[in-house]
Amino acid sequence: MSVLVTRLGLSRGPLAERDYRLLLAGRTLSLFGTAMSNVAIAFAILDLTGSKADVGYVLASQQIPKAAFLLLGGVWADRLPRHQLMVATSAISGTTQCAAAALLLSGHANVYSLAALAATNGSAAAFFTPASRAVVPATVSGLMLQPANALLRLAQNSTLIFGTAAGGGLVAAAGPGYAILIDGLTFFAGAGLIGAMRPRDGDAPTPRTNVLRELREGWDAFRSRTWLWTIVVQFAFVNAVWAGSLNVLGPVIANARLGGAAVWGAILAAQAIGFVLTGLLMLRVRVQRLLFLGTVCVFPIALPLFALAKPLPAVAIGACAFAGGASLEVFGVAWYTVLQRETPRHLLSRLSAWDDFGSLVFVPLGLAAAGPVANLIGTRATLLGSGAIIVASTALVLFVRDVRRL
Repeated sequence: MSVLVTRLGLSRGPLAERDYRLLLAGRTLSLFGTAMSNVAIAFAILDLTGSKADVGYVLASQQIPKAAFLLLGGVWADRLPRHQLMVATSAISGTTQCAAAALLLSGHANVYSLAALAATNGSAAAFFTPASRAVVPATVSGLMLQPANALLRLAQNSTLIFGTAAGGGLVAAAGPGYAILIDGLTFFAGAGLIGAMRPRDGDAPTPRTNVLRELREGWDAFRSRTWLWTIVVQFAFVNAVWAGSLNVLGPVIANARLGGAAVWGAILAAQAIGFVLTGLLMLRVRVQRLLFLGTVCVFPIALPLFALAKPLPAVAIGACAFAGGASLEVFGVAWYTVLQRETPRHLLSRLSAWDDFGSLVFVPLGLAAAGPVANLIGTRATLLGSGAIIVASTALVLFVRDVRRL
């Protein structure tokens, strides 16, 4: 690892900053635990009731309060020292996960208690997420924002791969309770690392006025930036059709035409490899019009959907998934870097909250509608239509002058 860091120049870049190293270590630990827990919670509920619907209810119990409180979380993340808010919310999340693990390991868990703990966890995440997005510029200089974001996303994608695998293995060997317990402990460990940060001026709280006024200020700042709200509207549709088609229809096609779950897992692994390899590339690449590059790279996200619509052989679909993952990673690094560079520090958490809220608002609808729409017009037509929506919405965004030239 030290050789890789030296070759990529990171020892003289973001990793030279103490606060950034603490942030990266804390986020990596908690993300690894979360990846394990995401596998474990589904199996925990299936062990309790055997109901797929109950799995959906518990997962929704986490996502609904997160969406409901996200904009308010952005306000408070601009009001308070962001790293301290991250510590507090991480401690809450760690407590909920340890409580869920204790209920499971003692045999006292039920769907209602797990849903209540999931709701508390989701509420904490609504405050943590805007703070975590906005704290990065307080840990590195402006020139280091792109490699800093690339390294954070590289850690996120790597923990998704290895954490999921570790969670599956631990669930199989010892049961889901232990995986969820480890997740809780990683939240506390991450909170300790982030709490050791020494904030710069960019992490200082802004003067408090009125919550409703600050919500309005965030909205005014959001709608006044054409490049920002057009990209968020674009991804409201892109995320909805991409998530619904890939996560719902992909496994159906894999089961019927490609050879089953193992093949589908390999296709998703190819996508994850695209994330990771491109993350390494984005540590060093420098581009003048970063947002334009990122937006152009949204087009290949449609490739796996077109490949599934045929369907092409599994190897070809895997290649398309790799290309889609690689392209999506370019956009992700470009987007967070531009958002942090072009947004005043005192508004960054609120604008990050609007970004998350708008980009994810239609995802539950996309997941719910993919199956019924496919039954109505056919799976192939649904996949082709989803891919066309991605291409068309991206092409429209490129007509925005700021997106091309920012």
